[in-house]
Amino acid sequence: MTIDVAALPAHEVLADGCAISYRLVGEGRPLLLVMGLGADASAWQDHVSVYSERFRCILVDNRGVGRSGKPTGPYSTVQMADDCAKVVDAVADTPVAVVGISMGGAIAQELALRHPSLVRRLVLVSTWARCDGYLSEVFDHLRVAHGVLGPAEFTQMLQLRIWSSSYVSAHLQELQDARQVIAAVPVPDHAFAAQSAACTGHDTLSRLSNIDAPTLVTAGREDCFTVLGHAEQVHSAIRGSRLEIFPGGHAHHWEQLEAFNDLTSAWLDERPHSLERVAEGGKPGRNERTVQK
Repeated sequence: MTIDVAALPAHEVLADGCAISYRLVGEGRPLLLVMGLGADASAWQDHVSVYSERFRCILVDNRGVGRSGKPTGPYSTVQMADDCAKVVDAVADTPVAVVGISMGGAIAQELALRHPSLVRRLVLVSTWARCDGYLSEVFDHLRVAHGVLGPAEFTQMLQLRIWSSSYVSAHLQELQDARQVIAAVPVPDHAFAAQSAACTGHDTLSRLSNIDAPTLVTAGREDCFTVLGHAEQVHSAIRGSRLEIFPGGHAHHWEQLEAFNDLTSAWLDERPHSLERVAEGGKPGRNERTVQK
């Protein structure tokens, strides 16, 4: 079943004076979906078409993008986690599972730490606990480039950051077409800079051991954005977490879409046998597995 996320009715809550927009689709236990830097809820389309068959999906536009407010920054992942908590309080009667991608994974960490009673289970995708010098430079470069390049040129540059080289070569026309679609709805420079500041300032490393929710961490082996070491650091800091390493880059969740959707659906639905089958053929380590193509 294909879900047109952009066509779903939008709702909103007020968080710290900022309107936070969200959409709802599906039936079942609640699942909060939190996207990354500069992306709105429509970016979940390829995942929510699967998740909505088993879960009531709550798709949030982070402050600064989509239909949410775009106040002057800087923002913080603490602030955006509290935004998400407002949404969860408004729509869910039971704790939610959470999938957060990149900046969304950073927000999800803070949500689990600040509002543990709201979080049942976590999936942290291509994320980090604290910026090192390299990652800080990446975010700063993106911020500067966003203010200098046109939307299509910026999207081209970002695609080369988040997709693996093999995926770009095999899907070049598709990615070129996507640039024009994304460029038609640009994110204001001040809002992108405010979200970038949230990414650079994020720091949960000393607190991640306080997360009690069962946690799955996923990473792309070829990620040149949030390199594999960041996922390994998050995994090591969260007791009992599982790390799954996929072929591909920062966007491994799209590059390996079927495997990612199957794996995360099993984890979210607490189906351990299905999880084992999806990852079959991997090289197990300490709660660690490499997902094969």
